[in-house]
Amino acid sequence: MASDRKWNVLRMAIAACALLAAATGAGAQEIVFNTQDFAPFSYLAGTEVAGPAADVIKAVCSAMGQPYRLALLPWTRAQQEVKEGKAQALFLVGWNADREAALWPSPAVLDTEYGFFVRTDNPLQFKSPDQLKGLTVAVYGPSNTATTLDKVKEKEPGITIDVSPDDEAAFRKLDSGRVAAAFSNRDVGLALVKKLGLKNVRYAGMQSKLKYFIGFSKTSVQKATVDKFNETYKKLYRSGEIPRILKGYGLEPSALE
Repeated sequence: MASDRKWNVLRMAIAACALLAAATGAGAQEIVFNTQDFAPFSYLAGTEVAGPAADVIKAVCSAMGQPYRLALLPWTRAQQEVKEGKAQALFLVGWNADREAALWPSPAVLDTEYGFFVRTDNPLQFKSPDQLKGLTVAVYGPSNTATTLDKVKEKEPGITIDVSPDDEAAFRKLDSGRVAAAFSNRDVGLALVKKLGLKNVRYAGMQSKLKYFIGFSKTSVQKATVDKFNETYKKLYRSGEIPRILKGYGLEPSALE
């Protein structure tokens, strides 16, 4: 009888621990969110990943009791780690067919655009690809940005594309006159112009609008976890917290669909 009582007490303790774990999120799979140095959206502040995208993820994971970790890496390595299951999510990403096949998306987080930068002595106001005929355009690649520029080149084959290892290299080439234009996310480009103190570079106009997402690996994150993340995101959006975070950085939150 004493042994039965001890067993009943043990079972009750195990059940209580299980309930507590469920209530607090203890024991849930940690999600590692990989990103790159992508100011003004994500960057290092000391040793911590910071910026509007990081703040959004922190807010959502905290609200849902989800263990998480943020890591900033070179973009090729960041993506490879997700493919290998060493990390479970990427942020922020534009959406394309390859990502649709491998990732589950969050709601669109923010609205931004791709466009062309030129030197200040160039009067170009970009409206159509034929204005770029005969010009060399720098772009960071491989990247979704470079893929978008390839599609622009399909409309105007006279464009020469100069692929650079990072955005800074592309903008330094433009500033020094080694290329005639640079193609970039507008907000990233404006942040680089400020960071690098470039005096000879200006924004010439939009090529296309785009939205940025958080992408979760279809092979290493349960769909139920992604659904819970997305529902929590929507609740925080409707409460005003997500828009407040993004507008605090001067960025435009995407409307919920």
